[in-house]
Amino acid sequence: MLKSLQFPLHSTQFSPLKPYPHLNFPQLPPRLNTPNPSILPLRAKSKTKELILTNPINPVQKGKYSYTVETLINNLSSISPRGSVARCLEPFKNRASINDFVLVFKEFAARGDWHRALRLFKYMQRQVWCRPNEMIYAIMIGVLGREGLLEKCMDVFESMPAHNVARTVYSFTALVNAFGRNGKHETAIELLGRMKKERVIPSVLTYNSVINACVRGGLDWEGLLGLFAEMRHDGVQPDIVTYNTLLSACASRLLGDEAEMVFRKMNESGVLPDITTHNLVVETFGKLGRLEKVSELLEEMATTGNMPDASSYNVLLEAHAKEGSIPKAINVFGEMQGAGCTPNAATYSILLNLYGKQGRYDEARELFLDMKVSNTEPDVSTYNVLIQVFGEGGYFKEVVTLFHDMLDEKVEPNMQTYEALTVSCGKGGLHGDAKKILLHMNKKGIVPSPKAYTGIIEAYGQAALYEEAVVTFNTMNEMGSNPSVETFNCLINTYARGGMYKESEAVVRRMSEFSFERNRDSFNGVIEGFRQGGRYEEAIQTYVEMKNARCGPDERTLEAVLSVYCFAGLVEESEENFQEIKNLGISPSIICYSMMLAVYAKNEQLDNAYSLLEEMVHTKKSNVVQAIGQLIQGDFDDESNWQIVDYVFDQINAQGCGFGMRFYNSLLEALWWLGQKARAARVLNEAFKRGLFPELFRKNKLLWSLDVHRMWPGSTSTAISIWLNDLYREFKDRTDLPHVTSVVLSHGKMERDSAVQESPIAKAVLSFLKTNLPPSSFTFSGWNEGRLICQRKQLRELLTALKESSVVSDKGKIITLSNSPLPLSATVGSLYPNGRRDRPSAFDSDGTKTILTGTETELLPSVA
Repeated sequence: MLKSLQFPLHSTQFSPLKPYPHLNFPQLPPRLNTPNPSILPLRAKSKTKELILTNPINPVQKGKYSYTVETLINNLSSISPRGSVARCLEPFKNRASINDFVLVFKEFAARGDWHRALRLFKYMQRQVWCRPNEMIYAIMIGVLGREGLLEKCMDVFESMPAHNVARTVYSFTALVNAFGRNGKHETAIELLGRMKKERVIPSVLTYNSVINACVRGGLDWEGLLGLFAEMRHDGVQPDIVTYNTLLSACASRLLGDEAEMVFRKMNESGVLPDITTHNLVVETFGKLGRLEKVSELLEEMATTGNMPDASSYNVLLEAHAKEGSIPKAINVFGEMQGAGCTPNAATYSILLNLYGKQGRYDEARELFLDMKVSNTEPDVSTYNVLIQVFGEGGYFKEVVTLFHDMLDEKVEPNMQTYEALTVSCGKGGLHGDAKKILLHMNKKGIVPSPKAYTGIIEAYGQAALYEEAVVTFNTMNEMGSNPSVETFNCLINTYARGGMYKESEAVVRRMSEFSFERNRDSFNGVIEGFRQGGRYEEAIQTYVEMKNARCGPDERTLEAVLSVYCFAGLVEESEENFQEIKNLGISPSIICYSMMLAVYAKNEQLDNAYSLLEEMVHTKKSNVVQAIGQLIQGDFDDESNWQIVDYVFDQINAQGCGFGMRFYNSLLEALWWLGQKARAARVLNEAFKRGLFPELFRKNKLLWSLDVHRMWPGSTSTAISIWLNDLYREFKDRTDLPHVTSVVLSHGKMERDSAVQESPIAKAVLSFLKTNLPPSSFTFSGWNEGRLICQRKQLRELLTALKESSVVSDKGKIITLSNSPLPLSATVGSLYPNGRRDRPSAFDSDGTKTILTGTETELLPSVA
């Protein structure tokens, strides 16, 4: 149909232009040699050009000025660089006054838009109805001066007489300030002299500008005093700005005596110091190490009748707080109260922050109570300080209590409050509280910042609530709160702890889509994820990639690499890595010591294990390492001594759930492989009591489960032992058994992959069950490769058979958890002549370790 359509063509011939052979112009389209007469009558007369305005890039805030001024600013902001200012101003000829134009110039000055300001100014100079007055000249000089356009400033200034505008103190001061802010203090002094010759009396603002220019330009102190004296001689009274400018020179040049003299002169003149004054005085004497002089000056100030206010003392308090000197800060606080100056919320905030930073939380609590008793109302800054310091100190639940107290006191939280709250909840694994805080923010219509969202994601991750973490991440994107590197690292570490290395890799890919480079924390998380999933080669390869990317490893990195070798049972590589940590001048952490004990015990190198244990017990570098060494060898088994262990565990808990899980996993690894199984069970109960591994034991009418996907082989064996004994106790007490009993080995994508059975956790579980229970007691479910299940009927038959057999101990337990005797250092050789003893039951019955195959053993060192 379309092909049948034809259009009539004119008979006029087309003659294309011939391009010059030596020029490479593109050939132009053909045109008519003669105009078509049929077209000529249709031509319309040309219309007068109209001013076309685009939308202003930065429209003025509505209501800030009158309608006329707003429209004028927006229209001028909309014209193109070659647009006509005249046509833009045409509608305002009888509407805009010169005062309106003053506001226009002030707006352009605030924006730094000197181009439009100068175009408008030059146009106005040529007009009668809107000729600039001196105020506009002064503003224009200031705008150009801020841009460093000094020649243009001088041109504008010199053009004033030609336009019948008198030069007064305003235009002179603007010019002095323009040269002064650009470091031309000699010119500023010359202009001051010219000003006097033309009989224009300088103002205090003029002298302040000249003195400030000379301070910036490095004029010596005598020269500055000369200007100060000249100022007073001319009858110009110095103000607070004058004295602060001189004090700033003292602070930058470390002139203590001179600062003291200026401060005294200031008080004698009746000029009250402000916060800037006190900051400068404190800065001067702080740099000179003479802060006590500030107290003397404040005391003198009070005796002369100029009573210092709270801000005066707060500056001095802040200086002592930065030095970390609590006694000196308390002395100033006492002087403040003794002088009759009532502390304000900022005073208490400084002291609370000082106490918190030094770990003196009891004093911080007492001071906060004193603050309330003294009727000083805490403000949002006070609560932010408390939430920050108590969160950093590991008092995560107390942080939430502070938030509720804040709401009860009708103090409105700000984003800093929410960020500190969610970070504390994330670190402490308080996912329930984090969820409530998010709901509170949603109710208030507040969009959480990326930092706040990251804290909530971390809280879910610490509790292994992966779906909730992902939903929060997606919501974050939908709300326009862009994730940060820390957000992605939080997700990577969340998945890594559970061995979900496929999910961690997916997060890394998503991270690159946001143009974020992996940093040290990203690499550390990926290494740990591969290790937990039993992908040792990939873990070491990631470490190599990290070094190739020039991302220097830290202690956490070396700890992660050591954990890879520990899982793999490679002694030499573990020793090399452990020594590398020492060579870097880093004292190995308790996690590293525990892993070394475990790898020695796995490989039956007990002499080395006991020597390392002896080193731990006698170390002077770490009280935690020493205490854990004594715990392992049984020095704290007695209830009267266990409080020492409680104290150490509380210290560990204060460092957050992430560190806590690594600590307990490594310690349980060492205890289990050294045969200290009863102590391992006690330690695991302590970890669970402190909120770690919340997913470990789940129990309802339908399902009893044990989730070990975030545990290590030693802690896994400990957990199964406790769980099976609890199952038997419930059965013996005639409790109804659940429909299904389950052992959870993995989450995420690995649940659909049969390769999960080759993971170190799965191997540890299968080996343990094979050694301690009848065959086929637990089997892999058909719907999930990461679950071992036992139906109610099979469980009842299993427990009944165990009850009738000799497996159950006299204490009514399926798994007997006891502590193997550890030799004293002097008798290790006599008790174990070969440095060996019977291997733990979690080894395969044929004596081979189920953790690493021989092929993998050969590959790992070559990759490293």
